[in-house]
This record gives sequence, C-alpha cells and structure tokens, in this order.
Amino acid sequence: MNYWLFKSEPSDYSYDDLVEDNKTQWEGIRNYQARNFIRDRIKINDKILFYHSNISIPHIVALAEVISEPYPDHFALDKTHKYYDPKSTSDNTRWFMLDIKPVKKLENIVTLESVKNNPKLKNMVLVNRSRLSIQPVTKSEWEIIIDMSLS
Repeated sequence: MNYWLFKSEPSDYSYDDLVEDNKTQWEGIRNYQARNFIRDRIKINDKILFYHSNISIPHIVALAEVISEPYPDHFALDKTHKYYDPKSTSDNTRWFMLDIKPVKKLENIVTLESVKNNPKLKNMVLVNRSRLSIQPVTKSEWEIIIDMSLS
C-alpha cells in the first residue's frame, strides 16, 4: 500500500463535495510527473491525504482512498471540456485518471504552515515541491500527519 497527498481547490472540488458524491473521478491531471504517479504507482486501496489548496490557509482536511485502477482521462478528448488536450487521441490518450472515495475528515486540519514547521517533515514533498498536485507521502510522514491532526 502506498500513501499520497491529492490537492484540490475547495472552490472547484472540496472534501465535502467528495462526501456528498460518495466517490469521484480524479481527472484533469495535466502534469507529467503526477500523471506518471497515477499511471505507474497508484493502486487500489492506496491511502490519500486530501489537501485544500489555493486558499488563505492551505491544509490537509481529510482522508480518502483509491478505489479504481487508472484509466485514460476521456475528458482529454472532449473539445468542449476544460481538460481537453488537442494532442491526445483515442489511440494515445496521454492523460490518466482514477476513482477515489472519502474515508473521514481529520479531527483537526493540518495546515501547510504546521507541516513546514515540523522538523520531522522537512523532506516531505509538500514542503519541498508544494506545487505538485499529486505527491507521494511516506508511511512515516502519513503517521506524523495523522498524529498532528489529533492534537
């Protein structure tokens, strides 16, 4: 099992939206490194830290779980969709997506600032390459974040 951090702007899709929907397609990834994580490394039952980005206090708000294998992002082929990619074809859809479901809200949010201020998390991708929308998280980092959410 792997651990991940998935970012979403709550004005586009919040954790509460995921709870309401009960599951969602995680589409629209247009960064090659994040795409490669989806295509090559993320598996069913992997655990997710759900992160609210691009807000005044960015934070990890909840836990989610991967519930599908990756599959081609069909929105890349839809000329009317905001994630359309003219370089994608039905034979070579360059982008992938997967399905996730909510698990639970954290007891307390874990802010980006508190992550950055925790010396045990100094090597976390969120601290060092924070713009990446899907990021690997180590088991140790996962456990530290969970502990931080309890205090």
